Amino acid sequence: MAFVLLVDDQPELLEAWSLILTAEGYAVCCARNGAEALEHALRRPPDLIITDWMMPLMGGSELCRHIRARPTLAHLPILVVTATLPSSPGPADWDDCLIKPVPTDLLLDTVKRLCPP
Repeated sequence: MAFVLLVDDQPELLEAWSLILTAEGYAVCCARNGAEALEHALRRPPDLIITDWMMPLMGGSELCRHIRARPTLAHLPILVVTATLPSSPGPADWDDCLIKPVPTDLLLDTVKRLCPP
């Protein structure tokens, strides 16, 4: 079973997407900011990270840099999901980007492409 780390500061989104991904056969862990996500990833590296871009404490940009800087995590696929297209960093720091609101079928298609269940 593939393990997904879901990162967003909106609890209702975390809950909804967690239910959707779990129903598709993924194990899911949730974090509310990049700092919490980094702690989770270091303890148990996920198969995929789905992260919001704009969050308190540590946003998606900084989280991506921390993940890519660690040899044990650098290979992980990262899906950025945000309300506005990130201008920096670029695709070298993340694998794909979706703009909110994200239709469920597009989310699942993208997740399955980056990380089969």
